[in-house]
Amino acid sequence: MTNQQFINFAKFKVQQWLPRNADNMDGISTDDIFVVWYAKTLQNHKALLGTRFANYYFECTYNGDKEEMYMDVYDKVQNVCVKREP
Repeated sequence: MTNQQFINFAKFKVQQWLPRNADNMDGISTDDIFVVWYAKTLQNHKALLGTRFANYYFECTYNGDKEEMYMDVYDKVQNVCVKREP
């Protein structure tokens, strides 16, 4: 699997997951899903993905030996501002 094939597959799986598990996500496109970080080691891929339309964060890992992808979904619970003390 090439880098772009993996990214396209991960975006597609996120696109499929969102309408089933989040409100008002029926019209979401893969163009609405962005890659925050991506890495490839040997035959394995990993990407962190998000969308501005939902408070979910997705971690997709492709195991090239088994030819299967695992998707972890994280929910934003809280946003805390922490100021640096001088």
